[in-house]
Amino acid sequence: MQALPAVRGRTLRKDRRMAARRSGRTRAAPRPAPAGTGAARAGNSTLFDPFSAVAAWLIRLQTLGLALMAAGAALLALTLSGRPILHPLGAPFARLLGAGVLLAAPALAALGLAIYLRRPRPSRALAGRATGWLMAALVLWGALGLFSPGWYMAGEPLAEVSLGGDIGRALTHTPLGLLLWLGSFVGASLLVWPGLTRRTLAAVPPAARTVWRWRIPQRVWRTVVEGFRAMLHPGDEPTDPSAPAAPLETELDVLEVTVAPTAVRGPAPPGRAQVASRTPPEVEQLPAASAHAARWPRPPRDLLAAAPPETPTQDNAARAQLIVDTLASFGVDAKVVSINQGPTVTQFGIEPGWEVKTRTVVERDAAGRPVLDRDGRPKTRVEEVSRTRVRVSEITRLANDLALALAAPSIRIEAPVPGKPVVGIEVPNTTPAIVTLRQVIETPAFQRVAARSKLAIALGQGVSGEVVVADLAKMPHLLIAGATGSGKSVCINAIIACILMHASPDEVRFVMIDPKRVELIGYEPIPHLALSKVIVDVEDVVGTLGAVIREMEARYKRFAELAVRNLEAYNKHPKVVEKLPQWVVIIDELADLMMAAPYEVEKQICRLAQLARATGIHLVIATQRPSVDVITGLIKANFPTRIAFAVTSQVDSRTILDTGGAEKLLGRGDMLYLATDAAKPRRIQGVYVSDQEIERLVSFWANERFAPLRPPKYDHLLEEAKAEAERDEEEDPLLERARELALEHTRISTSMLQRRLRIGYPRAARLMDLLEAEGLVGNPEGAGSREVLGPAWKESD
Repeated sequence: MQALPAVRGRTLRKDRRMAARRSGRTRAAPRPAPAGTGAARAGNSTLFDPFSAVAAWLIRLQTLGLALMAAGAALLALTLSGRPILHPLGAPFARLLGAGVLLAAPALAALGLAIYLRRPRPSRALAGRATGWLMAALVLWGALGLFSPGWYMAGEPLAEVSLGGDIGRALTHTPLGLLLWLGSFVGASLLVWPGLTRRTLAAVPPAARTVWRWRIPQRVWRTVVEGFRAMLHPGDEPTDPSAPAAPLETELDVLEVTVAPTAVRGPAPPGRAQVASRTPPEVEQLPAASAHAARWPRPPRDLLAAAPPETPTQDNAARAQLIVDTLASFGVDAKVVSINQGPTVTQFGIEPGWEVKTRTVVERDAAGRPVLDRDGRPKTRVEEVSRTRVRVSEITRLANDLALALAAPSIRIEAPVPGKPVVGIEVPNTTPAIVTLRQVIETPAFQRVAARSKLAIALGQGVSGEVVVADLAKMPHLLIAGATGSGKSVCINAIIACILMHASPDEVRFVMIDPKRVELIGYEPIPHLALSKVIVDVEDVVGTLGAVIREMEARYKRFAELAVRNLEAYNKHPKVVEKLPQWVVIIDELADLMMAAPYEVEKQICRLAQLARATGIHLVIATQRPSVDVITGLIKANFPTRIAFAVTSQVDSRTILDTGGAEKLLGRGDMLYLATDAAKPRRIQGVYVSDQEIERLVSFWANERFAPLRPPKYDHLLEEAKAEAERDEEEDPLLERARELALEHTRISTSMLQRRLRIGYPRAARLMDLLEAEGLVGNPEGAGSREVLGPAWKESD
């Protein structure tokens, strides 16, 4: 009976185990923890939960996706934002990625979105397509690295690296990067467009067989070889009378070779001997004058420097709001209606508001009694009495306050802007831009003027960035003035360079006078000079201007013979065999000439300015002393076209332009240009020409290949003018009057001759020397006065 409970207990335990196995709840017993561990001490340890681990992993993936999307958006915002405060954060990415940030940022955000949505599911095909598109992005990145435009991204100039940043430059400018770039191109083609790549590769062998069957490589090679042979041995080519004329270099070589054998009978070098033997005999008998009929080549534009990279855009919206707020703080109602950014200054167009006068009146009913409110007080209302525009003078008088608010060194207010109903406030840019000569002469505006005239000159760019060009023939004379270092000499070099780029010596000739011996002395080698050299001695200036006057008078005589009025009509006349060139007389410093011979220089300049226009002679005069004793009233009256650079005072500005404003210019080419038909001066940033560009241009025209084409000089006019001046000195018509004046006094001085005879100091000094040579007056004593030796002179007579 006692064994029955034991059997029953075993049976129950067996049934329980079978039921647990059927229900799937059986699991292996956990391995007991080692003795001494925390789990062993704790007794029953916590089991591993896989559902919690998967949930935590998914949460981390969603966080990673959100982080990648935020990183892509932040990268795009930092590199493309125009706010200077973000530039330090975005500059490293902009320099590293360049314009490739437009690929990297969206790709980063798309990857984050895919991770966040957990789509599509990873697979081998997806990995292949992703690798292909990554290689395609590298190919595009490398293509961006081939360009270096003058763009700015986050304040970083891409011209220093490339459009693709450091990554794009590394892919195309290093051997390893170039290998990776080409490999990426092949890999992207195979992974992204496998079918198209297979069809393209399959079509290559038939195309190669077709090209070889048509013998295209042999023909190309034969053409190249014949071209090189024609360049090395031009005499091998058959002479075709209907063919166009050969280039200038070839013509000069033939002329040089054909003349030499007539004088040299010895053996010649093999190359030259072969060329001379193959030259037709008709070419040997060509006169030397035929070389002058050849066409002069024009200098290539590559001699001039290209345009510099663009400067970053100013924060003009903030400055416009600051102007409006500053005017409002002084009670001036105005608003900014236009913003024109130029290379040096930005012009804000201000439209004046309204001054409204109001009054407070009491409301009344029909009976005329005041209307009361709840509190028993009369109701009032505000009604407008008058409305008038804000005076322009109220804006102009706040120039200093606006300059203080804008933290600008100086501002210029143009009230009003010609042709616009606004007041222009010109604020200097924080980073001024450079306007190059090539940048202006390549514009259609300059090309239109250059097509009509050989004296087209590029002045610069206006406050709105528009190109400003002019025609010296229509000015017809130009007066330039400004302080030292303001840009006068650069402006003169730009004018000369413009003419040299488009005119040959047969079309334009120069007469250059440079008493400073600095700026114009480098132009002596060019064939455009009318005289043999640049005039640097002050004593030769009067004779040089006299030579120009003699040329002017000779041209008027030629015009009278053909009954024409100007140079253009004379050159178009059918009886004219040799056309006359235009002359440009350039004087770099007028003040030195006016100090040496004021009367003669002023007289000659005024005569040329009044009469020389019709003969094609034009004056360009510059001075750094815009005072009334240098720019006299007669000179200023004959020079309607003037350019004023930065000056030190408003008095100098009024001397040049008859109005103020030049004292507020910024220097370094900032000018006010007063045209002949303009009512007000126009602000321009002048073009910049470096010394290297001038040297390249002079070297082009000074090449020895132009030696047979150089036109004759006009030095004989200078000698005739000097001889005439010496005769005038010997036979001065005022000498007799000076004798009478000396005999009327016991002592006489040069200043007395100036006052009494109303002449300049040089002529009065010459008269005094003639009186001394005759023995009428003695040597100078004391303050320069001389004793009159009247009786001794009469006895000798």
